[in-house]
Amino acid sequence: MKAFVFPGQGAQFVGMGKDLYENNPLAKELFDKANDVLGFKITDIMFEGTAEELKQTKVTQPAVFLHSVISALCMGDDFKPEMVAGHSLGEFSALVAAGALSFEDGLRLVHARAMAMQEACEMAQGTMAAIIGLPDEKVEEICAEVSAEGNVVIPANYNNPGQLVISGNVEAVNAACEKMKEAGAKRALLLPVSGAFHSPLMQPAKDKLQAAIEKTEVKTPICPVYQNVDAQPHTDPAEIKQNLIAQLTSSVRWTKSVQNMIADGADDFTECGPGKALQGMIAKINREVSAHGITL
Repeated sequence: MKAFVFPGQGAQFVGMGKDLYENNPLAKELFDKANDVLGFKITDIMFEGTAEELKQTKVTQPAVFLHSVISALCMGDDFKPEMVAGHSLGEFSALVAAGALSFEDGLRLVHARAMAMQEACEMAQGTMAAIIGLPDEKVEEICAEVSAEGNVVIPANYNNPGQLVISGNVEAVNAACEKMKEAGAKRALLLPVSGAFHSPLMQPAKDKLQAAIEKTEVKTPICPVYQNVDAQPHTDPAEIKQNLIAQLTSSVRWTKSVQNMIADGADDFTECGPGKALQGMIAKINREVSAHGITL
């Protein structure tokens, strides 16, 4: 069975989407529509801007979303997913590609999400760290120990076995990293981010995004969407909405999502969007399935 997966923030690069824009009429139409919806020419930054400009929160998330969704839609008849999933931000791309959200609504929500997350980052000093080489249970145990001391740190991204990202207060993440190293982690590496994504520190962003999601129409997707919060397949619009709302303060259960997709029959994964991060994760989760990018 064919599964299509969509990457999250961090996969962006200058020049992303330019070939599509110049060579595919549908891509040009959608990119131009995106400029109108956002109220600024995101294509100028994506195609010709600097890496610093592309790193702006209001640009990064819509840029990755646009590249991912437009890449999928430009596949035409070759885009026939039997299931989809997206990593964090990528869940919005997956929902648009699967027809649960309109292109315009998906873009508006992603832009609202980016701005709300930026504001939440400015309200609370948070950070994230990658933990390599410890069992999930040990990472969870150490996070619980440190959080019990009055701070917040939780496993934010279960990317693949032995590779998690933790998220929380700067002090708590630093303390957790030291404990992870003492417990035998190969690496406990602080990430260059300014916020504690997928942690309780994102509650202000969740509150703002909830209002926007509740006002947005969600339709039944053309195939099951495996959502981050529970790694389960969903087609019910009400459930999809609630899971999207919960996503900002919940862990991204990517390992379990991929495992569940494989258990349900997926044996061919296509990554839609910039980079190859998800292909690498899938290979580490299960080497017996095929994981590749799009050829347009």
